[in-house]
Amino acid sequence: MADPVHRSTDEDGQDPAAESTPDAAAGSKPAEGKKKPPLWRELLVLGATALVLTVLIQTFLARVYVIPSQSMEETLHGCPGCNNDRVLVDKLVYDFTDIEPGEVVVFRGPESWGQNDFTTEESANPVVRGLHSVASLVGLAPPNERDFVKRVIAVGGQTVECCDDQHRVKVDGKPLDEPYVYWQPGTSPENHEPFAPVEVPEGQLWVMGDNRTNSTDSRKQGGGGLAGTVPEDNVIGKARVIVLPPSRWQGIGDHNAQAAAIGAPAWQSAVPAGAGLAAAWPLLFFTRKVRRRLTRATQP
Repeated sequence: MADPVHRSTDEDGQDPAAESTPDAAAGSKPAEGKKKPPLWRELLVLGATALVLTVLIQTFLARVYVIPSQSMEETLHGCPGCNNDRVLVDKLVYDFTDIEPGEVVVFRGPESWGQNDFTTEESANPVVRGLHSVASLVGLAPPNERDFVKRVIAVGGQTVECCDDQHRVKVDGKPLDEPYVYWQPGTSPENHEPFAPVEVPEGQLWVMGDNRTNSTDSRKQGGGGLAGTVPEDNVIGKARVIVLPPSRWQGIGDHNAQAAAIGAPAWQSAVPAGAGLAAAWPLLFFTRKVRRRLTRATQP
């Protein structure tokens, strides 16, 4: 016969297994589950979290701007009664790279600048002002700020002027290639208002709108000239993408008009490659000759 199984007991003779079973103690009741928080509280927490994240993202990383101004037509759509473009502005890029000609930037207007691209008339109603501020965070309304959107034409150390005999803006004496420029019906390059040469100070920018006949920019703001330049420190970020309306989804080009206009002829760009190829043949011949001599010298 098999030996009977003996249960171990503690010093008091109690069976430990009996104490570990549920509801072993007399009169014990099962634990009640926690009450689920009400839906309104969950929605409130979710909304508050989303708002905080939105503020943090738009303060440090990127922000959506609505474009109500026509100064950047037709690159960016904006006009009274239109379905204005919403653009995503990268606020980090210029922490790591320099501002380059051709880039579309959003910046705070200098003290000398007056007319604004974004600001709308502020309501006297505090509730309306509050709703407007929240809507501006996600690009549903223009921000109550002195912000502008323009294209960089020249940077510090360069001289900009208008125009050559074909009515093209010049930088350092060279005419620019500007395919993004828009001329409103009834206007043409002949309507380019000439201005005297301006040497852009270091740390400053010369900016202009793509809609050349309807843009208040460095040519006119502050009286033009040096007063029309913008400090690089005023730049908020680079306009990257049109995010709304869906029919306008696209990247925002940063065609460098200087590189296209001032660049060397195509045949000159091939000179370095040709020189490298020409130098490679003698080097290859020389290394083969040395290798053969070493092989012969090491053979018995």
